[in-house]
Amino acid sequence: MRLALFQPDIAGNVGAILRLAACLGAAVDLIEPMGFPWSDKSRRRSAMDYESRVEIARHADWEAFEAQVPGRLVLFTTRGGTPLPQAKFEAGDTLLFGSEGAGAPDFVHARADLAVRIPLRPGLRSLNVAVTAGIGLAEALRQTGGWPE
Repeated sequence: MRLALFQPDIAGNVGAILRLAACLGAAVDLIEPMGFPWSDKSRRRSAMDYESRVEIARHADWEAFEAQVPGRLVLFTTRGGTPLPQAKFEAGDTLLFGSEGAGAPDFVHARADLAVRIPLRPGLRSLNVAVTAGIGLAEALRQTGGWPE
């Protein structure tokens, strides 16, 4: 299982997702450009000492990332047609999350094999990307028997 972040804006969110991935055994793909320098202190502070325990792949752009996606691409988006409780995950999936400010553009939506939305109460727009990644990864691991022992 992989987590992919499309042009993330906030270093602290990336750090939290790296920590999540390290703890649950997922790899992380970072699709550049990012809205902060890789050396940002807030990313390191959020990731703590877990960053060295996760496989991280940085991609120069969408095309570089897309060329190496190993399995299905599952986009988490507020525009997703499949509510999370109805989504069916596979062990080789890459769970993709858009940037905090702009989400995922139309060409990313068009490439996704599955577009998933986490149902929210009426009148509320979205969750923090790190929270969304945690919810999505937890459900995908539950369905595929991928939780760490």
